[in-house]
Amino acid sequence: MTKADVIAQISEKTGVDKGDVQQTLESFFTVVKDSLSDGENLYVRGFGSFINKKRARKVARNISKGTSMIIDEHFVPSFKPAKVFVEQVKESDKLKAVAEK
Repeated sequence: MTKADVIAQISEKTGVDKGDVQQTLESFFTVVKDSLSDGENLYVRGFGSFINKKRARKVARNISKGTSMIIDEHFVPSFKPAKVFVEQVKESDKLKAVAEK
């Protein structure tokens, strides 16, 4: 599913104009990116958490050149789904049918 598909589906279910839905969705993405960039985690109850994960300093190797380089510790954005969300996916009849094939 693409972002356009999500916008169309939300517009269809709510009756809100696609342009307004698109603007709202883009604003949500901007808030998530800005919050994580500022070091703040974002928690959406019943959906999940957008968090920064810390990656430790490590030595990386370029096998083709035979050289090593140090990658400093850094943060990467991550999403952790809520337990309710995980259970909904686990109990999905459509996914169970796909798994049985």
